[in-house]
Amino acid sequence: MKIIVTILLIILTSLTMVSQNFEGKISYNNAYKSKKWILSDEKLNSLMGTKQDFFVKGGDYKSITNGTFQWTAFVNKDNKIYTKILDNETIYWNDALTQESTIIKVELHKDAIEILGYKCDEIILTTKDGTSKYYFNIATAADFKLYEKHKFGNWYEYLKMANAWPLKIVIDNDKFSLISIATEVKEMKLDGKAFIIPTNAKIKKNPF
Repeated sequence: MKIIVTILLIILTSLTMVSQNFEGKISYNNAYKSKKWILSDEKLNSLMGTKQDFFVKGGDYKSITNGTFQWTAFVNKDNKIYTKILDNETIYWNDALTQESTIIKVELHKDAIEILGYKCDEIILTTKDGTSKYYFNIATAADFKLYEKHKFGNWYEYLKMANAWPLKIVIDNDKFSLISIATEVKEMKLDGKAFIIPTNAKIKKNPF
């Protein structure tokens, strides 16, 4: 069970300057392949969802999927990652300061690919567990300083180099592989209330 939860959390958080920071929604199509016999490809896709809407405002973000893992939210003032599972009233949290794996190699390739008409650079982060490739354009600019304590998933390490939210993510390690690619980028003003965790919710620290 611990392996499953770790896989899902890494994906969820894997699911900011030279221009104005992006505020709005990025939609993605996601495809997963499991490398653990306890999780089939079909089950992993069902858990995580193949459709994802990522909302960001300032130092907060929220990811909503069509999977069992319904949504994940990072609340900056708490420096916590909250996860809501479908048909479960409990909201679980993890400390975003936790770093799962140390980066041992960084690569940057300019003009690597074009996505939705945006020319994207590529950053490859290599750890002892595998690689994470991010493709980004300053059109989705982000303030990395707001995420300096977001160590989970090496999110801060990526953001401080890219200064932008990714339009494509390719993750490959010994647990799973993921290809996540943007299908829509929409700038919009968001209500800050959307990122507030309900005070009357049942909230617990993730035990895994």
